[in-house]
Amino acid sequence: MIRASHPEVVVIGGGPAGTTTATLVAQQGRSVRLYERERFPRYHVGESLIPETFWVLDRLGILPQLRGGPFVEKHSVQFVSEQGRLSEPFYFADYKPHESSQTWQVTRQEFDQLMLDNARRHGVDAREGVRVLEVLFEGGRAVGVRTVDEAGFEEEVRCRVVVDAAGQSGLILDRLGLRQWDPVLKKAAIWSYFKGAAREQGRDAGATLVMQTAGKIGWFWYIPLQNDITSIGVVAPFDHLFKNRDTKDLEAIFTEEMARCPGLQPRIAGAERVAPHRAAKEYSYRSSKVAGDGWVLVGDAFGFLDPLYSSGILLALKSGALAADAIVAGLERGDVSEAALGSWGPGYVAGLERMRQLVCGFYDGLNFGKLVRDHGHAKPLITDILIGDIFKGDIDALWPLVEAAKEPAAV
Repeated sequence: MIRASHPEVVVIGGGPAGTTTATLVAQQGRSVRLYERERFPRYHVGESLIPETFWVLDRLGILPQLRGGPFVEKHSVQFVSEQGRLSEPFYFADYKPHESSQTWQVTRQEFDQLMLDNARRHGVDAREGVRVLEVLFEGGRAVGVRTVDEAGFEEEVRCRVVVDAAGQSGLILDRLGLRQWDPVLKKAAIWSYFKGAAREQGRDAGATLVMQTAGKIGWFWYIPLQNDITSIGVVAPFDHLFKNRDTKDLEAIFTEEMARCPGLQPRIAGAERVAPHRAAKEYSYRSSKVAGDGWVLVGDAFGFLDPLYSSGILLALKSGALAADAIVAGLERGDVSEAALGSWGPGYVAGLERMRQLVCGFYDGLNFGKLVRDHGHAKPLITDILIGDIFKGDIDALWPLVEAAKEPAAV
């Protein structure tokens, strides 16, 4: 394992984006040090993988462990209307008959630990329990970081590239004033975990369900995990969940929203809640740029979209892989400028914007059943987005059809 006193690359954060970037750079023989402020395993929400994660996971060399692991297999996604009607399943393999079409629902404690251990196997010097206090800049260029460990020892570490993968509280985003809040997606979420909730049989057993609430004001995710645990969360406008209510208690709000979701009620009859309620408020944002001189943003440190289509881990892995390739190329050329490190930005943002358009379409009243009935030829394009194959221009033919399939949603 490389333990350089002055690594070429420093990665801040040990989640999927950080470990992806670190691993792929280290695979090319570059010295990489990763700092993670917590000790793994640690809790994190965001459990559903979509099929396009396959290609990065393959590059990371982690697929054999996922195939042999405890995670629930996922073959499809289904939508449940505000009346409780179940849509025709979107089976990924029906439109892309490839091994990538079978993916997983993962508990993040175990998945993230696998990713971090894999990074170490590929030569990353990964240090847990070390917090990065600040990114060091000289003349507008990132030149290193200042860290403190659990014993209080502070250290300045110089490097050629700093990768901020520290999640929604990333160090560079706010320091440089790059955060841009989404003007439309002002949503919030409350979630918990239940044991004994109903699940389907066969290849539907691991399906992600998206269940609308009355009036299409919000929706619930329903993600089957191992050990008979199901992740269940409600997403709705921030004002609806947290303003003009008699209570601010998360459990009470969650219970009220469950009563407004006919698709959920029969599935949780007799189920037992086994974790506290958690919440996230107004979380949709992105940075105005992916990189600068000597630094790169990946994963949630660049931006977060919405949990609707389970794109979070895909965007973490994709941005991590694109950034890693740019870093390796830049180090080889001796060019770690903004132009070199951020060359992948426009293509990535275009893909992110395509996913955002479908998210906004759903919130504007998109009826998936009507879309498929009226435009059956478009189902492959819809499935492309649901599997995360969003970094290609032909999907843009879908947007006029999405507009035509919208129905009025409650305000």
